[in-house]
Amino acid sequence: MEIIHKYFKDLSENQIKQFSKLQDLYEDWNLKINVVSRKDIDELYLRHVLHSLGIAKVMQFKPGAKVMDVGTGGGFPGIPLAILFPETQFHLVDSIGKKIKVVDEVVVGLGLENVKTTHGRVEEVKDTYDFIVSRAVAQMETFVRWNKGKIAKKQNHDLKNGILYLKGGDLSEELKLYTSATIYDLPNYFDEPFFETKKVVHLGMKYKAN
Repeated sequence: MEIIHKYFKDLSENQIKQFSKLQDLYEDWNLKINVVSRKDIDELYLRHVLHSLGIAKVMQFKPGAKVMDVGTGGGFPGIPLAILFPETQFHLVDSIGKKIKVVDEVVVGLGLENVKTTHGRVEEVKDTYDFIVSRAVAQMETFVRWNKGKIAKKQNHDLKNGILYLKGGDLSEELKLYTSATIYDLPNYFDEPFFETKKVVHLGMKYKAN
């Protein structure tokens, strides 16, 4: 939990309480349904919570904004972002039922009122969102295709509505179709070696192909 305080100093008492509960909630649920690896459970705040919050270093979601987390798995990045932005609406989607079950229980355990979940494929979601977030669930081209037509046209933020994607490694080949993509290197925000090759990719609504 100290690592969250290190980079996010203006948390309310309720946010501190919610972030503090994450370890116990995930450890408890992981014994029943394995959604996080053993090694990662021991470093939950570094590898999952703080990594998810890398998006918050790039984008401050406004009250009333709508964000969809595609392929949320055990609830990342959606749940840490929902704690940090309590007035933003988050929709967490995953095609694996047991993972959404864990997410639902964690949401109840934290008392989060700004999260809804869907067990299903993102292609079946009919709504539109200011931003779509995810942690490397597919190649960018595939991810863009899944989310076609799901970005709201009305702009309310400094960054264009679109995709905020947590990725790692060399992305030059993967992003060559997307000349308008902006890459934010997480080592610019976080000191820990874990983030050495980690990035947030922002791809605005109007995708420009070569």
